[in-house]
Amino acid sequence: MVDLERIQAETVAYFRALDEAATQRHYFRHADEEGGLWYIEAVPDRGELVVIKQAELTSAGQLHRYSWEHLEDEHGFLTDQAVDPEHDPLEAIPAEEFLRVWRR
Repeated sequence: MVDLERIQAETVAYFRALDEAATQRHYFRHADEEGGLWYIEAVPDRGELVVIKQAELTSAGQLHRYSWEHLEDEHGFLTDQAVDPEHDPLEAIPAEEFLRVWRR
């Protein structure tokens, strides 16, 4: 159990450090097959775009948010996969659109 707690603490520390130190942020939206919308905030780290915040707005209107402050719950979790806007089905969006959903 101690290893899981240590891993959790290291994961939180990693995503928090990225969020707090970010000087460049990228925002994306993705529609899933069930009619939900995913909103993503990503920052560059070691040559990749790492997701530091994500919000899922389900087709039923429920909002699930994930970040270093809330990594996971019974509905999902903050992805640990980098995004590649050239290969992933992502649409770039303005920061204001992401923040409107995130702060909802």
